Amino acid sequence: MSSISRRNFIKSTALVAAGTTLPARSWRQLMGTNDDLRVAVIGLNGRGRSHLASLAKISGVRVVAICDVDRAILERVAPTVNQGNVKTYVDVRDLFAAPDVDAVTIATPNHWHSLAAIWAMQAGKDVYVEKPVSHEIWEGQQLVAAAKKYNRVVQAGMQIRSGEGLREAVDWIHAGHLGRITAARGFCYKRRESIGKTQGPQPVPSTIDYDLWSGPAPLVPPHRNTKNGTVHYDWHWFWLYGNGDVGNQGIHQMDVARWFLGESGFPPRSLSIGGRLGYVDDGETPNTQVVIHEYSRAPLIFEVRGLPSKAGVVGSGADPRANVDTAGMDQYHGVSIGNVIDCEGGRLITNNYEAATAVDRKGKVVREFRGSDRHMQNFVDVVRSRKTQELYGPVQEGYVSTALCHLANISHRLGRATPDAELRDMIKSSSPLMEAYGRMCEHLSANNVDLSKTPLTLGMPLLIDPAAEHFTGPDATRANEMLKRDYRAPFIVPTVVQA
Repeated sequence: MSSISRRNFIKSTALVAAGTTLPARSWRQLMGTNDDLRVAVIGLNGRGRSHLASLAKISGVRVVAICDVDRAILERVAPTVNQGNVKTYVDVRDLFAAPDVDAVTIATPNHWHSLAAIWAMQAGKDVYVEKPVSHEIWEGQQLVAAAKKYNRVVQAGMQIRSGEGLREAVDWIHAGHLGRITAARGFCYKRRESIGKTQGPQPVPSTIDYDLWSGPAPLVPPHRNTKNGTVHYDWHWFWLYGNGDVGNQGIHQMDVARWFLGESGFPPRSLSIGGRLGYVDDGETPNTQVVIHEYSRAPLIFEVRGLPSKAGVVGSGADPRANVDTAGMDQYHGVSIGNVIDCEGGRLITNNYEAATAVDRKGKVVREFRGSDRHMQNFVDVVRSRKTQELYGPVQEGYVSTALCHLANISHRLGRATPDAELRDMIKSSSPLMEAYGRMCEHLSANNVDLSKTPLTLGMPLLIDPAAEHFTGPDATRANEMLKRDYRAPFIVPTVVQA
């Protein structure tokens, strides 16, 4: 970054921090030609491409800038946006200093989400930030505080909340049509092949500014395959950058489960059981996991399975690591990726982002819910109206559901490999967890995983103060140390103090 760009960025963020956020009327007066909303997209792989596609469909929106730390991706994507009439940036700080950008969408790796969003708000931009909204719980707290302090619109990328059918289904369940909820379940049975085993640090492609890519994380060489573009995806399975499938897909399903439960905060207790089993590779995060968050209304149970229904089953996707490949995967009441809300009078089943089906105790369909998703449109509408109460994915909801992912991973990382008999004895008081654990063991056995040789990790039982959002009880010190990471200068997530 040039010294001029850096000065401009610091100046703009300082002005906003001093209380110069604009009211809606003044903001509209500063918009671009014909009152177009001028948007920049940050991160151009995966979800970033989806952002570009969604924004292209919305009237009155212009994508005026794109940003990515990989120059090869910038060169490939730029001609496809506004016939190439788009500014390109490698460093987000240069982008945030630009006066001709009203809002940004963030689709970077997880470890950049909170910092990029806070920097954008400090520069006076509204923000759409992908899930999970934070890499740790503490930085998510700063993200929520920043949205309030700088009076910005922040939409979390939990698009299921914008599905009209799902919104109707939540209201219907809350009205008691199937009776009391007995368990809210989420599932991610998504094929995840081995990412391979390297023999040491790997070279970084010359087109990538790896210092910027690493950002808040330690600047260490990648210990994973960096060929064929996998450097831009396999970070999901490393603790420095990603949060595993719990934080990748699981955030959606745990968010939906919590939404149906009507719980607004942290659970008082959480526990994980899981491991990375079936192959040995460079990945660190579990590919098999059961998580229980013990809310007062009913337990929230989430399951991850990356192995197929049984050994030898081949997936259908061209790249099973990066797409939704459920071919040959197990199902629970017909669901591989989705939710099942168990109730006294039946269950509500959803296996896509826009639809749900309610059945009675005999499996007879009681009601179906259908409707389209308009998550990016909702963000644009609220940016224009400034009525943040109308956001479908407000940052506070994104923060709490993201925290559920972090609770699961903290429990796992502080746990220990535990023999099956001992593990069963430890969880026998929880019938929902025992049932899910039993099915998980059957699945592993079908994949020729011998738990006597590679036992699962029984996570540390977490006792949580939901109001204070920190851990209590035995080993609380170790758990609380994992609420926040050490940041690498100058990529430091700021402590945001309310005015």
